[in-house]
Amino acid sequence: MERLTPLADAFLEAEDADENASLAIGSLAVFEGPAPSFDEVVEAIGGRLPLIPRYRQKLRPVPLSLAAPAWVDDPDFDIHHHLTEVAVPAPGGREEVAELVSRLMSTRMDRDHPLWDYSFWTGLPEGRWALLSKVHHSVVDGVSGTDLYQLLLDPSPTQRPAVPDTWQPEPEEPMASYTVEALRELASSPLHLTGALARAARRPLRLVRTTTRNAAGLLTLSSALRPVHGTSLAGPLEGGRRYTWTTVPFEDLRAVRTAYGATINDVALAAVTGGFRRLLLARGEPTDAHALRSLVPVSTRKPGEESIPDNRVTLMLPFLPVDVADPVERLACIQRRIRELRGRHEPEAGEEITTVAELGPFPSVAWGLRLGWRLPQHAITTVTTNVPGPRQPLYGLGRELVELLPYVPIANRVRIGVAMFSYRDVLTFGITGDFETTADLDVLATGIADSLAELLARAA
Repeated sequence: MERLTPLADAFLEAEDADENASLAIGSLAVFEGPAPSFDEVVEAIGGRLPLIPRYRQKLRPVPLSLAAPAWVDDPDFDIHHHLTEVAVPAPGGREEVAELVSRLMSTRMDRDHPLWDYSFWTGLPEGRWALLSKVHHSVVDGVSGTDLYQLLLDPSPTQRPAVPDTWQPEPEEPMASYTVEALRELASSPLHLTGALARAARRPLRLVRTTTRNAAGLLTLSSALRPVHGTSLAGPLEGGRRYTWTTVPFEDLRAVRTAYGATINDVALAAVTGGFRRLLLARGEPTDAHALRSLVPVSTRKPGEESIPDNRVTLMLPFLPVDVADPVERLACIQRRIRELRGRHEPEAGEEITTVAELGPFPSVAWGLRLGWRLPQHAITTVTTNVPGPRQPLYGLGRELVELLPYVPIANRVRIGVAMFSYRDVLTFGITGDFETTADLDVLATGIADSLAELLARAA
């Protein structure tokens, strides 16, 4: 029986704690025309379902949270429950697309069914069409969510044939035996922890190094939980969402990276920081050095694990230097801070916490998650996630995929989130905001693009 990990379960707990939150991640894939028929789309996606078994499984909770919810086959699975046809309001431009993305992505998913949806969009300019992919964060993280595109789409205009499908749902286990199995797992959890400690003790030198490293990382991580200085960027969320995006040529990021010895992620974070600085200034607020701490997800996947539907991430929590006016100094500051956090093993400490949580008794882990999500957090201002996407063109039903717009959910006082996604020669910044407090979200989007342009000019 495959159960949710504590990290994946945390995204369900986040929704339960905030009635206004929808913890689904997504992206809008825009294709060249002419648009296919809705029946063709249903047939194409249905022909790939055997490649993604999780898409025909739903979550089954355990009474009294004795164990984590388990993935079980949905005996009533119907692909038409997960696919809808949407006509984009005329004229189908940027404003209509942004409004539709925000409305559909902020709607909660039904946990009585597999936690994914696709909506097929028509009515875009030049005969283009789109697919909005929506998957709950408990199912996938950014990397595995991206890899699903490799399964559903094609590397050439020639459409691959449907995959043979012999799927039949496994019979549902009676509640009594299902609960007994959870009790058995709960009783054995101390043995799992003891076994892990015993295996670690067989390599004392490695244990000392790991313990020292994790202690340093936990110290750094704990210091990052101090409250940020207050701005309008964080606070209670009202429920609705706004969405916008901006794109930059990937070649510009490479040029800045080469000029200053940075990573692509450093350059992207510097552009985002410049955008937030412009937003704060436009709002007449101080650009405080301790006002903008970002949650930066870090993938822990090993090569070859990209397509496994799961959450395999840890985190870093750097302050983004919105107080630094010079763009080059801003980039240097980010480089320094990311290097320091990695040197102090902050990502490893986050990974160790999730590993220990998986070994502990689930009821205590679940209780801790619920308590944590129900306490308003004051340590994080935003989330900035960067996922590398396909570098080669992809195709859907023979039409070329021309654009991918990423979406990141927000919750628990985080009023703005930024998802960065690269496809071919473009990096797209998808920006999600709280509807009531971010009417000026385009100021941030424009500021991101302008900040990269400033770095590029200085590099030249």
